[in-house]
Amino acid sequence: MAISREEVKKVSLLARLQLSDAELETMTAQLGDILGYVELLSELDTDKVEPMAHALDVSNVFRDDKVRASLDRGEALANAPKHDDECYRVPAVLGDG
Repeated sequence: MAISREEVKKVSLLARLQLSDAELETMTAQLGDILGYVELLSELDTDKVEPMAHALDVSNVFRDDKVRASLDRGEALANAPKHDDECYRVPAVLGDG
């Protein structure tokens, strides 16, 4: 499967990556190679392979959720570079990119 330079450029913009023309050419070739390899996998006979979500048999390793006291707001905001009495203050992230 081939991928066009324009498709790579669009994906790089969505990922907020600024690629030079040389990097775009390199990424187009490399992503084309990756997609070509993945396309080879479609030739495998997987009719007798059971679908799975994970390659290993895993179980839930998280602890039980228990209600407990949380940090005081002042403690939570103490190390923030910018904050007001209630919230963290962060720069606005708006625009088309």
